[in-house]
Amino acid sequence: MKKSVLAAIAVVALVAIGAGYIVSRQDPTVTANAPGAAGRGASGAASGAGGAAVSVTTVRAQQRDVDVQLEATGTVTALNSVDVRPQVASTITKVHIREGQFVKAGQLLFTLDARADEVNVTRARAQLAKDMAALADAQRQLARSKELFAQNFVSQVAVDTNQTLVESQQAVVAADRAAIEAAQVGLSYTRIAAPSAGRAGAINVFAGSSVAPTGNPLVTITQLDPIAVAFSLPQRHLSDALQTLRSGGGRVEAVVPEGRGTLVGKLQFVDNAVDAASGTVRVKAQFANADERLWPGAFVNVRLAVQTLKGAIVVPQASVITSPTGRIVYVVEASGKAAARPVELVYAAGEDAVVTGVKPGERVVLEGRQNLRPGSNVVERGGAGTRGGRGNGAASGAAGGRGDGGARVGMAAGGAGGPGSRGQAGAPNATSPTTAP
Repeated sequence: MKKSVLAAIAVVALVAIGAGYIVSRQDPTVTANAPGAAGRGASGAASGAGGAAVSVTTVRAQQRDVDVQLEATGTVTALNSVDVRPQVASTITKVHIREGQFVKAGQLLFTLDARADEVNVTRARAQLAKDMAALADAQRQLARSKELFAQNFVSQVAVDTNQTLVESQQAVVAADRAAIEAAQVGLSYTRIAAPSAGRAGAINVFAGSSVAPTGNPLVTITQLDPIAVAFSLPQRHLSDALQTLRSGGGRVEAVVPEGRGTLVGKLQFVDNAVDAASGTVRVKAQFANADERLWPGAFVNVRLAVQTLKGAIVVPQASVITSPTGRIVYVVEASGKAAARPVELVYAAGEDAVVTGVKPGERVVLEGRQNLRPGSNVVERGGAGTRGGRGNGAASGAAGGRGDGGARVGMAAGGAGGPGSRGQAGAPNATSPTTAP
């Protein structure tokens, strides 16, 4: 009897447990009243409305003309640099310039010992005077012989002999004059003048130094203004460089080291052959350098503008994302949601990128794009709805502050209410933050 009663009680208990399980599966209010159910329900509502807003910063796409530039590292090169050497072996008697001094073309630099050359000039002139006297005597003898021949006192042979003597002496006089010129040229070598204008370098000799044509240069004169920058371009850009040269040299920028600004010049020269070893072609650009910001031998970064993109759409290069399907940028639509916009990268330089697929003035996401998905709610930093602090359920604009309930909130303008503070749904809109009571 007792066993039958216990068995009946067990059956009733099992039936009650099964009925409760079935009811709980069919009635969502059962689990909704469980501890923590309010928070989960609110989160589900938020998920259905698009999720919490992602904090981003944006910039507007700009439309402007953009120069397409080729960048290279160049070496500053003087257009004219001359090593000054003597043309004769001699001794320095005087130095007329200082190291680092600017000199003009033809300015006297050094004087050599000229005594021997002066003597040579004097000797040549004396020889000329002697031979001129001999020529005059020969001419007088020729004149007398002609008079005697007319009177039949001498033969034609005597006249011809005197004529030959005169012509021979004339040749001697011509040689004497040439000897004087040669001696004067030798004398001129004792005065060393600047072959071109420029800045004098280190002076390697002093008064009393012996010098020779095969020795070290006395000084180097280097032209600094204008000045050139030589650099190499890949051969695939050879046609661009030639076109720029034909059109007048274009625009070449040289970035002066140590933040001393940028100089603007023109392309001056394209080499007549491509270097087969490196696959590059050597080019030169010329710059005005009156303030001496460019110095021969220095390295500078060079930018050569080869064409101009008219009305190009410019966005930050950091905003362009490379995805498996191609390049995209995220733009913020009027609804406050992010949209993935396929773009084509036309040109990139520095921090800017020229793209197609974006309209001028559209807001392009720069920071926070890694957290975005197409259709994500977004809120922009720095505008209406910025990063909020802690409060009693205060809503945040960018990332959302935490209320006492500990739920992160922050909606874009016009978005659905997210989970409120203290686990309540329907947080205030992110564009007008308020503090919950």
